[in-house]
Parts: sequence; C-alpha cells; structure tokens
Amino acid sequence: MKSKCHFKFEDLMIYNKAMDFGESVNSQINTFPKEEMYKLASQFIKAADSMALNIAAGSTSSDAQFNRYLQMAWDSAHECIVCSTKARLRGFITEEQDEKNRGDITELSKMITSFKRHLMSKMNS
Repeated sequence: MKSKCHFKFEDLMIYNKAMDFGESVNSQINTFPKEEMYKLASQFIKAADSMALNIAAGSTSSDAQFNRYLQMAWDSAHECIVCSTKARLRGFITEEQDEKNRGDITELSKMITSFKRHLMSKMNS
C-alpha cells in the first residue's frame, strides 16, 4: 500500500530491492545465537540496511553526491558478502541461504554500478 506521504526515491527499483534484502537479512539474523546479536548479526543488518539508507539519502542530492552515496551502498553490499560468508562458516545460515544472499547482492551491486554509470554519463555530457 502506497502512503499518502510518498517520496520519489520509493519508486526506484534499486531502493525496493535493497529494502527487500534488508528485510531478508533481518529474518536471517533472528535465527542467530543470542551471543551473536552484538557481533556478526549487528554488522550484517547494519550493512544490509545501509544500502537502502544510502540510496534514499543520495536521491535528493546532485548527481555527483548521489554517485557518492551509491558508492557507499555498493561498499555495504560487499560487507554483506563477508557477513553472509561468515554466517555460513559459523553454521548460522545454510549454504543455500548464503548462495541466495550472494545472488541478491550480485544483482544489487550490478544495479548500483549501472546507476553510477548512468549518473556519470549525465555529468559528463
């Protein structure tokens, strides 16, 4: 359901995919051992949520600033790869979940890279 107070960035497919990934990670960390809540679980959800947060924050800026925020989202995506791998190695998630995370992050990374290229081409013309 769309809110009456709708923001333009909420229409971006990349933002919505990042939101979905953050919610997926949130569900995953709920199964982590309690002692991990302030360790890997905390880092994983921060990195996952950071993608959508940076996309939203940068969307109202200049193209150059938005590109900088997209870079931060891209960096967070790569942090998520490490967190997912560590979660798998520690037995907190399955190999299948890790592969799904990797697929989702790969798709998001490609979208971020494409968006950055688009903004760069706009700035250079």
